[in-house]
Amino acid sequence: MAYKPVILIVDDDFMNLTMAQTILEMKIQAEYLTADSGQACLKILQERQGKVDLILLDIAMPGMDGIQTLSLIRQRPNWKNISVIFLTAAADKNTIVRAAQLKVKDYVKKPFTPEELISRVEKHIAPDIDDPEIQDIFKALDNLGL
Repeated sequence: MAYKPVILIVDDDFMNLTMAQTILEMKIQAEYLTADSGQACLKILQERQGKVDLILLDIAMPGMDGIQTLSLIRQRPNWKNISVIFLTAAADKNTIVRAAQLKVKDYVKKPFTPEELISRVEKHIAPDIDDPEIQDIFKALDNLGL
């Protein structure tokens, strides 16, 4: 049986949560988990002992926002290397700087297209390719926004 990546989607808006999961399920074979708050995200990580491959994390949530949640994730040794993509409607410069300091892997701006969400997630759950020539091609495509 092939390994299925584990993707945790965290958003306080049920419609956004459902839409992201539905879009991803159409193209990406994975185990999907959902949480409606930063606290629920941390609880899932605790229960799974950090065994999550990718977190899609909303920034603007009541209570504990995405930045606070990611800050707590990065403090735990067995969670600190989990890939995180921020889902955001808008982010000010301070938020972007703080996210970079917390080693966020990517951003997906809301509203997102299905193609954009799928391509960003695939990029971060696919195994690394060691061939420098292929890496250069991927970097060029990223720079072109493709």
